Amino acid sequence: MLAEKSLDLPYRPCVGIMLINQSHRVWVGRRRPKWAAGPAAHFWQMPQGGILPGEGQRAAALRELEEETGVTSVEVLAEAPGWLSYDLPDDLMGIALKGRYRGQRQKWFAMRFTGREEEIDVAPRGRRKAEFEAWRWVAAGQLAGLIVPFKRQVYAEVVREFAPWLG
Repeated sequence: MLAEKSLDLPYRPCVGIMLINQSHRVWVGRRRPKWAAGPAAHFWQMPQGGILPGEGQRAAALRELEEETGVTSVEVLAEAPGWLSYDLPDDLMGIALKGRYRGQRQKWFAMRFTGREEEIDVAPRGRRKAEFEAWRWVAAGQLAGLIVPFKRQVYAEVVREFAPWLG
């Protein structure tokens, strides 16, 4: 019954950012726990977030990157030509994404980090809560193994799409 009802929910439009350093490694942050308890509550992901009404996709990507990581020193390398989507698993339906969406429809951007690591700051800023509690650089081949299972296909597609910039 829950699965049928979830098909009536829309996808949340958002952006994702693959931030790549000079060594061709990708930035990931460990999410602060939201829904689960224990070790499963800690998972790694690339920055991502919703597109505000009237906001362009590229502007949303730059805003989300700054909000979540503090990073503003970037060069936009590429924009994925299409949108990538994932569905939430049944146990998160009605809980994750404020219960209003069945999953996310994402426009991805590859960006080269051109700053110094001191710029990276995952602490909360202003009225925003921190999205991440830790961060690190990883090889692109590690990404799918770090993300929650329901997002793995999207991450594999992002890695394929942005392979030319991964060394």
